[in-house]
Amino acid sequence: MAVVTEYLHLSTGGNGDIEDITSGVQDKLAASGLRDGVVTVSAVGSTAAVTTCEYEPGLVKDIKALLDRLIPRGEYHHDQAWGDGNGHSHLRASLMGPSLSIPFSGGQLILGTWQQIIFIDWDTRSRKRQIVVQMMGE
Repeated sequence: MAVVTEYLHLSTGGNGDIEDITSGVQDKLAASGLRDGVVTVSAVGSTAAVTTCEYEPGLVKDIKALLDRLIPRGEYHHDQAWGDGNGHSHLRASLMGPSLSIPFSGGQLILGTWQQIIFIDWDTRSRKRQIVVQMMGE
């Protein structure tokens, strides 16, 4: 079994910026030469998340609206400790999670027809982000 580690780099707007990274992950998989196995996609940083959804404008708005209701901007203990005003960003990222694993077969990610891999930057400012794409297989 081989393990191949690659990276995606994004410039994001923060504040719930959602990016479809499916093609970037598939491109890394294709370049690896691996045919069957599993890929783990992981956000580097504590205010970003990775998940899957149907990447369409309405659902993108719905995800942001849901997290605004569940974890609104406000005063959190983290903000009191650091004064950076992004306590809600850390909580949102923690709730969603930093990574996911997706099987692949025949060199193709196994995703549903309307299922894309998305990266969400919950921080309060624009950032340059790194995403780890680690593939294990044959």
